[in-house]
Amino acid sequence: MDSKYEGYSQLFKALSDPNRLMIVDMLSCGELCACVILERFRITQPTLSHHMKNLCGCGLVTARKEGKWMFYSLNEDTVNDLKMFLKAVTTMKEDCICYDMEYKGGCCK
Repeated sequence: MDSKYEGYSQLFKALSDPNRLMIVDMLSCGELCACVILERFRITQPTLSHHMKNLCGCGLVTARKEGKWMFYSLNEDTVNDLKMFLKAVTTMKEDCICYDMEYKGGCCK
């Protein structure tokens, strides 16, 4: 399998949890302290850490520590790459995967 699909599948896996999707939505407004996210979800700190580990691990979110607080923000480069990938795989194009000589389906004509 093509490595680009493997990489993006990790992003989609991280986004497959409703709480993580809502966290990404919250971060679309800008950087947030973990305490703000905790208040919104009324979850424990370890649960939030688990979600943030997934989001940071795939590169979608960045974290910075200031004193004892963690601040999170969207990685705009990754967000833009994901948008472009999703557009590419949902749009007919000249180099469509169905044109692969080994594939006989010929979906794009």
